Amino acid sequence: MIDVDVLVVGAGPVGLTAASELQRRGIGCRVVDRLRARQPFAKAVGVQPRTLEIWDRMGMVREALETAIPLKGQLLYVNGEEQARIDLTLPADVPYTFAALPQYETERLLEELLVRLGGQIERGTELVSFAQDDDEVRARLASASGGTEELRARYLVGCDGAHSVVRKGLGLAFEGAALPEEYMLGDVEVDWDLPVGYTVRSSHVVDGRTDDLLVCIPLPGRRRYRMSMLTPPELSQARQTGKDEVVHGLSGDRGPQPGLEHIQAVLDRLSPVPTTASSLRWSSVFRISHRLVDRYGQGRVFVAGDAAHIHPPTGAQGMNTGIQDAYNLAWKLAAAVRGRAGEGLLASYDTERRPVGEEVVRRTLRHARSGMKSDPDDPATMMRREAQLLVGYRGSPVVGPDGTAHDGPAPGDRAPDCGGLEYGLASFPVRLFTLLRGRDHTLLLYADDEEQPARFDEVAAAAERAAPGLLNACAILAPKVRAPGLQLPVVHDGLDEFRSMYGARGGEAILVRPDGYLGLRITPATGPQLRSYLEMLVGT
Repeated sequence: MIDVDVLVVGAGPVGLTAASELQRRGIGCRVVDRLRARQPFAKAVGVQPRTLEIWDRMGMVREALETAIPLKGQLLYVNGEEQARIDLTLPADVPYTFAALPQYETERLLEELLVRLGGQIERGTELVSFAQDDDEVRARLASASGGTEELRARYLVGCDGAHSVVRKGLGLAFEGAALPEEYMLGDVEVDWDLPVGYTVRSSHVVDGRTDDLLVCIPLPGRRRYRMSMLTPPELSQARQTGKDEVVHGLSGDRGPQPGLEHIQAVLDRLSPVPTTASSLRWSSVFRISHRLVDRYGQGRVFVAGDAAHIHPPTGAQGMNTGIQDAYNLAWKLAAAVRGRAGEGLLASYDTERRPVGEEVVRRTLRHARSGMKSDPDDPATMMRREAQLLVGYRGSPVVGPDGTAHDGPAPGDRAPDCGGLEYGLASFPVRLFTLLRGRDHTLLLYADDEEQPARFDEVAAAAERAAPGLLNACAILAPKVRAPGLQLPVVHDGLDEFRSMYGARGGEAILVRPDGYLGLRITPATGPQLRSYLEMLVGT
């Protein structure tokens, strides 16, 4: 007998995202974590605009916006001289900007969301082993008190980090290597008057080679930063252990920890202005690796986040990529648990997300070795890419063909936001993301003349019959178009932003997936085409 639908191993940002989305979709899950309490470390700090969009859809963006601070840009110094000031600017259609939020705060907000949705974390509980067959996963759990439990789950999701028990249990390859440098981290306050909200990167370069480095990322609080720098010889883990071992993260109790004096010594050498560090909250020594699994799952067991990919922390891509892994997987798992997943839907998790992991590992490694200037993209494209707004799934087996000539996003692309949508009962405009928030598949039917809406109710009904209970439909009408007999919910494209942003054509159907990506667009909208795609997707 099945004990739980999904067992999630690991209560970091990735595991909590997967669990919260499953709970929000009515899927029972258990979340276990071997740690007895949330760690007070500001490990992952940068939050990308795409992650804030995901939190918007999940229902926790307000809490994040009230807790995080804006990341406005970066100040670059070489040998004490300012070289550049980079402002993190994005187009007006992007609703959120870059933010800084300590990982323990991210975990707190996600845990509070999970609890609101009826879930909880079982702390001090560790996955020891598991086995699976065609029908279930059998997992053995151990508690901190020494007790054990045998658990039967429909699916298992490993979000248990770089040393993942789940990944090892699946026998997945985790190919890659380690960078030779050792780094130390420290969470401190400083008394400088540099611009608020800017990352500071200061390096010492001799003959084109960087031999000293300081990177300071602002945190919520008065002049508070998470600083990273090269490790001095007396703190080197390799020297302490006599081994050139690879450490995927914080050093814990493996050796001496950096003190305030170590951080101050680097500031004395590299700070662009004289400053004194104080209030050291935590510190660590770590090594950077770049590794990627050969597949993101097998059978009923999947991996996400650091269990699937690790890479240099340039651009704050790691946690954000992992959150997107979990978000992509969760709606597909929910469909599978309900028996509403077409053939290949769960397999599309690997198809869609592993290329993203490959690209992120490759790009962050290039940036770590040669700097951001090595990026071949133009500045605007690079900014969108760093914001993770260009992640897409064109060519995915669960994305339909592009049946429309347009200038906007294609199936597999992120659904962009736009403003100026008007409900007849509201005296204020809303954004498209407001219309999409909290929904499953959303069918948008666009009309730019009075005749096109006449078939919209019929088209929406055919789509609903193909995916009953999984589809929301809405008509978006050009500003002057009226359709008094239409039964569908109606909004008007008051500022013409939807037509412009999407390159929408009259009579077109655009289907947005639960994760905010386009699944299909067809012109003119027809019930049979929509029904065929949805039946493939949901397996009816």
